[in-house]
Amino acid sequence: MEKNWVKIYTSSNFYESEIVKQVLTGYQIDAVLLNRQASSHQAFGDIEVYIHQENFGRAIEIMILNQINL
Repeated sequence: MEKNWVKIYTSSNFYESEIVKQVLTGYQIDAVLLNRQASSHQAFGDIEVYIHQENFGRAIEIMILNQINL
């Protein structure tokens, strides 16, 4: 992953992380998912959402506005 990406959200539920990503991209904030779940058993590990560091403050505001639990 490139420099200046920061983790903004973590969940063990793929769909929750995907929703966060879609909300952020809807506001023109680039977001990527990093799947850290074990491939053999998805009960272990998390799905992380990363954004560019310069968008962090705006992304937090968007997540609060959309009532996404931080």
